[in-house]
Amino acid sequence: MNPHAIDVHAHYWTDDYLDLIKDLGKTDTDTQRGQGAGGGPELSARLDLMDRTGVQVQVLSTSPQMPYGSNAIKAVAAAQFVNDQYAAVVAAHPTRFRAFASLPLPHIEQSLDELDRALSLPGFVGVATTTTVQGIPFTDEKFSPIWAELNRRGTVLYVHPAGESVQSLLIKDAPMTWMVGAPVEDTVSIVDMIINGIPSLYPNIKIINSHLGGALPMLMQRLDNQYQWEAPSTPYRPSLEAKKMWYDTVGHGHVPALQAADATFGSSRLLFGTDFPYESGPIFKRAVDYVQESGLDEVTVEEIYRGNAEKVFDPKDWNL
Repeated sequence: MNPHAIDVHAHYWTDDYLDLIKDLGKTDTDTQRGQGAGGGPELSARLDLMDRTGVQVQVLSTSPQMPYGSNAIKAVAAAQFVNDQYAAVVAAHPTRFRAFASLPLPHIEQSLDELDRALSLPGFVGVATTTTVQGIPFTDEKFSPIWAELNRRGTVLYVHPAGESVQSLLIKDAPMTWMVGAPVEDTVSIVDMIINGIPSLYPNIKIINSHLGGALPMLMQRLDNQYQWEAPSTPYRPSLEAKKMWYDTVGHGHVPALQAADATFGSSRLLFGTDFPYESGPIFKRAVDYVQESGLDEVTVEEIYRGNAEKVFDPKDWNL
């Protein structure tokens, strides 16, 4: 089967962009270079891998290498730089790529301006953020103008771990920031959104969470059983709010994890993702193939590969 898949979890950044966010204070840019996420020969190799595995389109995002920093001028410059880069990649390969816009957070007015600018560029299908912004949850009240504008526009919002280990030295120093910390960040972020009623407060935003929702498929019944006494201000039953969001299939080829997410959220809430370049080569192929090997019926598999994404995103987003 050739799925012609739409991959909603795929990263792209060049050394020039990494230089800009390193100047903003990002400390892990050196480990991102040479991973395959850049232009030139790396982009050619990416396209070849997509061709060989049946991935037709990738929606590119900078997360977690975001243009966030305390210096507003530098943050705006980095955000504009990478959004313009993404526009150029889409223009050069209009049948293969789309993009999520990056914002110069935590600077609200500048982010609103860049949101408006970037979403006017051809090929941009939503906005990307991380679960936290410089240690502050994205649900914090200071970011409410961003949420309000995304809701007004009916925008897709893609949420990715920040790599901040949920402020836990037990995770960061172990070290297990990405092996364990990333799905923990997903879990905490989603539950935080549920507790704050975000999916219902901003019903026009289509929120895509990473990594099958982290540990949420295993915790959903626990949340339903305990939220009324531990988080009584939670406005709606967690399992109902969870099903108002979407989840990418990045599960490192682990079929039981995908099956648990399907059983918990429903197959209509699953969108195909690969986590390129962190899953590349044979692991990338596994990220594609394991959806077919999950035991789900053929119609459901096709919906996960492509059909669900075509419903989440505006149909005009695929016509350049």
